[in-house]
Amino acid sequence: MASQQLLRQKKKPTKIITTEQQSLVLVKRLLAISVSCITYMRGLFPESSYGTRYLDDLCLKILREDKSCLGSLQIVKWIQGCFDALEKQYVSVFFTFLNGVSFFFINNHTEFVTGLCSKDVKQASRRLLRTLYLLMQNLRPLPNDITLTMKLLYYNDVTPEDYQPPGFKEDTGSGDLLFGGDPVNLRVGSVSTDFHLMKVKVTTDKKRMRKADSNLIQKNGPTEISYQGLDCEEEEEEESCLNFVSDQTEL
Repeated sequence: MASQQLLRQKKKPTKIITTEQQSLVLVKRLLAISVSCITYMRGLFPESSYGTRYLDDLCLKILREDKSCLGSLQIVKWIQGCFDALEKQYVSVFFTFLNGVSFFFINNHTEFVTGLCSKDVKQASRRLLRTLYLLMQNLRPLPNDITLTMKLLYYNDVTPEDYQPPGFKEDTGSGDLLFGGDPVNLRVGSVSTDFHLMKVKVTTDKKRMRKADSNLIQKNGPTEISYQGLDCEEEEEEESCLNFVSDQTEL
């Protein structure tokens, strides 16, 4: 009589974020994945500039050091500079501007939500990334002439006046951006631990949107914009992606 053996896949034990270092790893991962998502979904760089990771059923494309593409190398350098500012607890806002679409990554280590379990954090991370992917699919195609800028804002009370992260230089322009047309403010999501709160917001001209979930739209958005560690299964890669994927802290 034939017998059938049921094989049960062993699940990795979920590690709870109990230290500030583990929380920092999470924020770094979310930032790197989000910027990678923006550049990939907007078609900025070739496929060779990305590695592949999976978060459950979500396929993630992560920027890596592709020496054949100087543009992607520059973005990787910027992200690594952001990591430096994060580790020193200097940075409050990561701002990326891509042809009329602004992306705000707000890092706050003073207004976080306490008492959240690891499951809550992981679900919030998934929701944020899925929403960002969906939003990128609903933006109109970029023109041939593409400009991408990344800016950082710091906590003035702790950041040395002469501090500049690797890959960055002092911004001598104004602190505000003016949008023409009809700006739309979109809430992508937020993830909070006992140590950090990261929010992602997008502002764009309404004409650039194909459609958007009404729940994402912030009503009466201002025309003047003032600045105020995921559990991924790795594929075999010849070149490693950004350093954050080598950290072993999981949600």
